Amino acid sequence: MMKITELLDRNAISPDIKAETKEEALAELVELLVSAGHVKKADKSEILSRLNDREILGSTGIGKGVAIPHAKCSNLRKMTAAFGISKIGLDFRSLDGEPTYIFFLLLAPGETPGPHLKALARISRLLDDKFIRERLRLAGDSQKILHIIKEEEQKRTQ
Repeated sequence: MMKITELLDRNAISPDIKAETKEEALAELVELLVSAGHVKKADKSEILSRLNDREILGSTGIGKGVAIPHAKCSNLRKMTAAFGISKIGLDFRSLDGEPTYIFFLLLAPGETPGPHLKALARISRLLDDKFIRERLRLAGDSQKILHIIKEEEQKRTQ
């Protein structure tokens, strides 16, 4: 059984993203993956294009201050994720109309939808918990954020 923490590394987490718009947030999250070595810089514009195409279908701002932008990218070898917290909250055109503070970006290789959908469901269930959302927003650094996610995953698999 795949864990969220297997997709996410400390170098792809930002406890304080600086973006002020939806487009800037997506670009900043993808840049985290480039910097962490999970995505090639040459693939950045294609990834952003796919993420924007997905947003046109319907916002991935699921409400409760959470967005889970996601896309499939043929150049990826394996699924990967980035995580960011916005201190100010962004208009991500969320389903509930509220600002978005927590961003969990998921990128998957193009071939099979199964693992991608399971990962989305796991992330969604994790972030549905108000207590977990608050802990993540207050964590302050990437190591603490990763620790909270790991701790919650362990609780859920026992």
